[in-house]
Amino acid sequence: MSQSEPEVPQALPLEAWLDKTETLSDEITSFPLRALAATLDRDAPGNAVPPLWHWLYFLPVAPLAQVGADGHPKRGGFLPPVALPRRMWAGGRLTFHAPLHAGKTAQRTSTIASIEDKTGRSGRLVFVTVQHRYEAAGALCIEEEHDIVYRDVPQPGASAPKPMVAPPGHTWSRTLVGDPVLLFRYSALTFNGHRIHYDFPYVTQEEGYPGLIVHGPLIATLLLDLVHRERPDASVASFAFRAVRPTFGGNAFTLCGRPADDGRSVELWAKDHEGYLTMQATATFY
Repeated sequence: MSQSEPEVPQALPLEAWLDKTETLSDEITSFPLRALAATLDRDAPGNAVPPLWHWLYFLPVAPLAQVGADGHPKRGGFLPPVALPRRMWAGGRLTFHAPLHAGKTAQRTSTIASIEDKTGRSGRLVFVTVQHRYEAAGALCIEEEHDIVYRDVPQPGASAPKPMVAPPGHTWSRTLVGDPVLLFRYSALTFNGHRIHYDFPYVTQEEGYPGLIVHGPLIATLLLDLVHRERPDASVASFAFRAVRPTFGGNAFTLCGRPADDGRSVELWAKDHEGYLTMQATATFY
């Protein structure tokens, strides 16, 4: 894997990261596909990379000396050095033109598209949107917009945002448990050192959450896996998702789907063991 852009000095303001680009090249190997298939309890997909499984590639491989206290690579390289402790994958929008294939080399070009600094009910929030273009053999395969949110730890006595009850009326559903083995496997497959997914003392004492957090990308992948289980012959054209509320490990959570009458799209969502909405998404088909 190669990186095209040098690090930007951290003394610069966040706006200096706008339009910053990075190009990575990676070999699409077959083992991560087999390993994720085993983790999701489904057959290996063959050489074509299923939608969202491209997140198994183009992974950051920072040396341990360059890893921050949260387990992520230190900020101020490609991503801006936002001085807020909580970092979460907030959502994204993807268009699938053609699959990547195992045994081939592909390129990802990433651009910092926007940086928004806001103040909400829970305090300061910084939203960073990264645009990715995935290409193989000179052909565009996937376009993606990736939303990252940075936030502060809630102040003592601060009221938590009111949760949203998940919608009724699903047609498809599947219930899983966010057990530590599932979280460990996905962290390992995505080389994700973020300690909120495996370090209980850290996530509870340092970031103030009640338990380990199920990866947002994992839940998104499971939502499209639900589509695959219900409509195995469907070809996904686009997928958009938004994280609404953390899903905490050790509890059951349910994946839900409601296809449109014309069969061209499906509304998807995930809810936790209390029935609260944790992620909402939409997929369209060719």
